[in-house]
Amino acid sequence: MVKTLLEMAKEKQNEYSSLIVAAIVDGEVRDLQSSHHETNDIKFIELNSRLGWRIYRRSILFLLIVAVHELDRDAEVIAKFTVNKGLFCEIQCSKKNVDAQFVKEIDVIMRKMIAGNLSFFKYSISREEALDLFRKEGRYGKVNLISELPQSYISLYTCKSYSDYLYGPMLHETKGLNHFELDYEKNGVLIRTPDEMTNGKIRKRIRQPKFELILSESKTWADILDCRYISDLNRINKSHEIGELIRISEGLQEKKIAQIADHISSNSDDTRLILIAGPSSSGKTSFAQRLRIQLRVNGMHPIMLSLDDYFLNREDTPRNERGEYDYECLEALDTGLFNQNMVDLLAGREVLLPRFNFVTGKREWGMSAPISIRSNQPIIIEGIHGLNEALTKDIPRKNKYKIYISALTQLNIDAHNRIPTTDIRFLRRLVRDYQFRGSKAIKSIKQWPDVRAGEEKYIFPFQEDADVLFNSALIYEVGVLKKYAVPLLKEIKKGDDGYTEAALILRFLQYVNEITAVEEIPNNSILREFIGKSVFFS
Repeated sequence: MVKTLLEMAKEKQNEYSSLIVAAIVDGEVRDLQSSHHETNDIKFIELNSRLGWRIYRRSILFLLIVAVHELDRDAEVIAKFTVNKGLFCEIQCSKKNVDAQFVKEIDVIMRKMIAGNLSFFKYSISREEALDLFRKEGRYGKVNLISELPQSYISLYTCKSYSDYLYGPMLHETKGLNHFELDYEKNGVLIRTPDEMTNGKIRKRIRQPKFELILSESKTWADILDCRYISDLNRINKSHEIGELIRISEGLQEKKIAQIADHISSNSDDTRLILIAGPSSSGKTSFAQRLRIQLRVNGMHPIMLSLDDYFLNREDTPRNERGEYDYECLEALDTGLFNQNMVDLLAGREVLLPRFNFVTGKREWGMSAPISIRSNQPIIIEGIHGLNEALTKDIPRKNKYKIYISALTQLNIDAHNRIPTTDIRFLRRLVRDYQFRGSKAIKSIKQWPDVRAGEEKYIFPFQEDADVLFNSALIYEVGVLKKYAVPLLKEIKKGDDGYTEAALILRFLQYVNEITAVEEIPNNSILREFIGKSVFFS
């Protein structure tokens, strides 16, 4: 007997503590409007989970798009980036001013649609029919995206006569989509929703002006490169212009690093400690090396130290709630010794630095000669806690220059389907861990939730304290990473742990054409830290 997953979900709902929003069928994520056979292996996804809240946010975004369409049929919503604890969507509108009043009107329509419990009806049409539909509506971003898909039939969602192609499943109805807040932002709207880290509570809006600036810079870079969507990247790749795109992308980053070095050099009397922090796989180590070179160009002679050498002996390391050693927390470092060493070095005194042995789990001494520094030798330190004042509490703030680095991708799938920056960082980590640590994809997948939790706790709260933010994303990198990531992810088979996560990533990568011109990537590129042959790593 064939049933829809929705029928089965209704029968099973009382076994779950939150709303069932989708299902995993034979390891693949499916929306509840899909049918299934009794022979399928089925697990339900409830709202209060990482996948559940992602599906919920996608549904809220569709609700917003439909509401804007109701107000102005020619308006376009462009999902841009996560900032101020929400998703910022730019609204291009010809008939109305995009202001606070307009956002209130959007909110009213969305709430009415929720109260009316409208359907998000899913239907399947041929690819050619979908292309004709979007051509007639002038939605050429959809046309470019769908025209490159291999499948003959395309699934669309519709609500109030508005149809859309969305990357991933959504809820089947508007009832229950009331957990959101809308805020007016310049040229658009900020959508705030709960997620797996807020226990169902809507994220509080937190102004992040420095973060907004770097995201604005990312948009400018995408405009310079004439590459906003994956279809643009594929077009450039097909036309054999990818080498030029790579060179301009790298040039934009090099210019930014040089500007940061110039700013440090102009304040060299005060700036003695350069602290670099950012989430996993941001490219902190390569960035630090490139900054060191630019500072040398300016006549400075920086030295580089590693926070890893200040780990406590393993037996003294704090443990987390699972009883495992917590190497992410600040208390895992000997901050007292670190501060004393920094104070002595900046005062011109000779210091014997420790060296941490990761094999024995103990700190060692005498592995190198004592060092001292001159006034034109700032100390570059990169590590997870670099922006936290508690790390360097004995050093005056005026003597510190803090840099936040993250990979904030400038590329979208299309206007309504964004690429989360965490997905690109995960691909970087997946490839690097295999290339240099021999780790299989399943290990990277299992570790990622803990990595993300550590970032939320120890990095993101301090990013606005940075003196400058640097975007390490390269607009072309997803096409390069695909070359390395796909074989690793395909090693995970149906029934294996991590298959669902691997299948989701592979589904996203189907939109991207592989970039094979790896030889065009310079050997000092941040991307080389992940794919290999970097001049900075032996």
